[in-house]
Amino acid sequence: LVMTTLRPDLLPFRNGSGSANVVTIRESTVTPAALPGSTPLAASYHNGVRAAVPSVVNIFTSKEIKSQRHPLMDDPAFRRFFGDPEGEPQRASSLGSGVIVGAEGYVITNNHVVEAADEIQVALNDGRQAQARVVGVDPESDLAVLKVDLAGLPVVTFAQSDKLQVGDVVLAIGNPFGVGQTVTMGIVSALERTHLGINTFESFIQTDAAINPGNSGGALIDASGRLVGINTAIYSRTGGSMGIGFAIPVSLARQVLEQIIQTGSVTRGWIGVGVQDLNPELAESFQLPDTHGVLIASVMPGSPAASAGIRPGDVLLAVDGKTLPDSSVMLNVIAAVPPGKTAQVKLLRRGKSIELKVNVGKRPSPRLREGE
Repeated sequence: LVMTTLRPDLLPFRNGSGSANVVTIRESTVTPAALPGSTPLAASYHNGVRAAVPSVVNIFTSKEIKSQRHPLMDDPAFRRFFGDPEGEPQRASSLGSGVIVGAEGYVITNNHVVEAADEIQVALNDGRQAQARVVGVDPESDLAVLKVDLAGLPVVTFAQSDKLQVGDVVLAIGNPFGVGQTVTMGIVSALERTHLGINTFESFIQTDAAINPGNSGGALIDASGRLVGINTAIYSRTGGSMGIGFAIPVSLARQVLEQIIQTGSVTRGWIGVGVQDLNPELAESFQLPDTHGVLIASVMPGSPAASAGIRPGDVLLAVDGKTLPDSSVMLNVIAAVPPGKTAQVKLLRRGKSIELKVNVGKRPSPRLREGE
């Protein structure tokens, strides 16, 4: 304040006449040099999104529900004054997303999106709408295939799932909270996530791309617009995205899709055993060198495992040469064996390694297994 009042000419931002200097700032036209060995960053993912967005659809479902009978409905006086509301059916609606995977009108989505629905409406990005019918469902992978009768459908391009790596950029496309088609970006946080208790068969892609209610069944794409997964679930304590989302890899989605289109259902291998993951305590009690393999806890009478001579207490180490680090991997490996084929299994029994041949059977449906 003193300098400004007594000697303003000495201040650096004043000229000799006491007026302020005007500084012009120009944006640099120099392109920063890239680091040696680095890959130039994409300025936009517009091209990839533009390629995939037309094949992602919004799915609206509804089902009729029965209203709970009021306890006073048995009173004639109550019905005379208030009527009988039981004659008015009520409908519950929900929303989700799906992906067009075939020019014939096939759409893949989550089973929980269309489960128990008696009316399914599909809305395309170009404004067209159509009723959809269920071709087949696979509750154990939470996938379903629908079909719509429309021409000129945009079909998504499938990526090679084995090329996906942790750190790759991915984008989730869907209809979160019903606000309309939305694209969110993130990276692949992890691969082959299991033991989440979401599905029977789990090998999820984990991503921090925002996935919210309504995104289920939508597309998870790479930066080029190719389908790498089907958005399925989120980890959340509030109902909103917390940066932990899960998608079914496109490899599993393709297998389910092809089987449902061909036969209307999914067929998997089964040997009829109950298993338990090994921990250090179990390994020590069974005198095992490590926790590799799965413990056979039970064998179903008359099952392929029982016929092959597998016993409770055996440790299953490998099937057809594929090692089994845990029960989730074992389930997927056996399910991939076609029913009727003979599989070579490696076991550890009382410290001795043995090999048996198992004639793999057909995996029963979930409803049948519940009654076993």
